[in-house]
Amino acid sequence: MSNSRKESAQRLLALLVIIAMLGVMGIPMSVIIFFAIVTYFIWRAVRHTEHQETGRIFEFYKDANDILREEERRWYGFEVAEVIDRGERTLHSMMDPPTLVHFALGALYNYAGYHEAAVEHLAYVVEGEQADERHRVVASPELRRYVHILRKLEREPAEAPQTMAAIRNLERARRARAALLLAESRERVIAKNALSPATNTSANLTTNKAQPETSRAPDFSTHAAPETVHKPTPVRRQNTHSPPPPIAEVLRDVYEEEKKTA
Repeated sequence: MSNSRKESAQRLLALLVIIAMLGVMGIPMSVIIFFAIVTYFIWRAVRHTEHQETGRIFEFYKDANDILREEERRWYGFEVAEVIDRGERTLHSMMDPPTLVHFALGALYNYAGYHEAAVEHLAYVVEGEQADERHRVVASPELRRYVHILRKLEREPAEAPQTMAAIRNLERARRARAALLLAESRERVIAKNALSPATNTSANLTTNKAQPETSRAPDFSTHAAPETVHKPTPVRRQNTHSPPPPIAEVLRDVYEEEKKTA
């Protein structure tokens, strides 16, 4: 008998024992059955919600593994962004998320080119004290459910072979490539920060060249209004030559010269 069937049988036996005890206490059987049915449906709804929340982690593992594994497949940017968004929601839905979620997110950020975010998650995986599962001595209910389902899948991998394959691939990549991915992302961040001042300086120079040189333009604010400006009066140059003699004097001189020569 599988573990799931054993757990179902134990729950059914516990429910029968509770019903028998309520019957011995004199509570009508119709009331007992009514409350038993209501309790059962409430329990199923809560369990379904919890399983959905935990199942999102394993779905994220499968999607992340599909993108990160080395295959000749070209993923669109929006596909990678959607998987990262699901991983971030999964990360923030738990008080103490599994380390493998951090690694998958860091590797996806590195793949997408967001190296600052990749450094944040990969540094936690490689250098964080709580990244080692052996140091997790206190766990939240969400982490306990996750580990419970993970152990069931490990014992019976045939129930979810794709999920188990994704988990194993990510775990192998975490052991082999986490430090390399962290170093690569840090180098990219350092190179980007080193290029940023030079880029800003060249951009400022280009902007200054494109702007007109206003310092050479005249400043009309300090001058008087056009109607109040006094234009200099042009100075007339005096004529250095004397005016020509009257025509009568010229004719008289010519006439006297002709009489003398006659």
